[in-house]
Amino acid sequence: MSKIEKKIIVLDGGFSTQSSFHVDHEIDGDPLWTARLLATSPDAVVATHLDFLRAGAEIIQTNTYQASIEGFVKYLGINKNESLKLIYKAVDLAEEAVKIYLEEIKDEINNIKNLHPLIAGSCGPYGASLHDGSEYTGEYAKSISKELLKNWHKIRIDALIKSGVDLLALETIPCEIEAIALIELLKEYPNVKAWLSFSCKNDGKSIVDGSNFQNVARYCYENSLPGQIIAVGINCIAPSIITSFFRGFNDNNKQHIPLIVYPNSGETYTVATGWQKFGTEPPIDGFVHEWLDLGVEFIGGCCRTYAKDIIKIREKVQTWKKTIN
Repeated sequence: MSKIEKKIIVLDGGFSTQSSFHVDHEIDGDPLWTARLLATSPDAVVATHLDFLRAGAEIIQTNTYQASIEGFVKYLGINKNESLKLIYKAVDLAEEAVKIYLEEIKDEINNIKNLHPLIAGSCGPYGASLHDGSEYTGEYAKSISKELLKNWHKIRIDALIKSGVDLLALETIPCEIEAIALIELLKEYPNVKAWLSFSCKNDGKSIVDGSNFQNVARYCYENSLPGQIIAVGINCIAPSIITSFFRGFNDNNKQHIPLIVYPNSGETYTVATGWQKFGTEPPIDGFVHEWLDLGVEFIGGCCRTYAKDIIKIREKVQTWKKTIN
């Protein structure tokens, strides 16, 4: 298959970042993050999804990255059944946005690229529910079992699948044990597809628990059910670091492994200080051609990226296709 024949999928961007246009209060720092909006501001959730669809995203992610039964019970004061319904609601809101978008473009289909948007059920790591930034450290891997991780993830995955998502986004995974737990758990859902993306260090080679990115990503892909993992990769890291993780990734593989990337803006997050910018990080769109040359097939943005960034990414994807035609 030539590059020009290969389908490149454009993803959405940072949900919390873009949703700031639709709410009048600070989102970062909330222990539920944007998941609180499922209960308090559902219209803002729909509006944020619409922003990304209009920008050209072919896959949007549900607003469930930091959603958990325990979190909803603790911070919203609702019961377990009501908490579960909020996860179902997240899928309903994404479907509502897709329906509105498709109605908007029905008379313009010859000029629209994303005619069939998909919905990915966002599954952040166990560490995100702790609200201590541990998805960027993976510290909990030292004191938690694989079975506990599987049981914890299963509740949300069950709900997302039953709600009818098209695929799962297993994202910002900081430790090898959690990645393997998820791959094993997915085998209980043989007809479900997913991508797996990692939280990585700034060293160009390691996920944040110190494991080698290429080794862990390759192991997870090769030990999943055939065709179940549609891509492996990285999210929420500075754009300038990504190439070093992907260079040579497919050189010695038994089979070609699709890659996915959706970086943040290059800013750094801590619970104490929030997002802070240090120095000048080049914008994401300046790296798009480089990543596509390395085999990236799914590309978008994560924290601190907006719908306007997705527009630029999509434009770069189109120019890349023209240069290799």
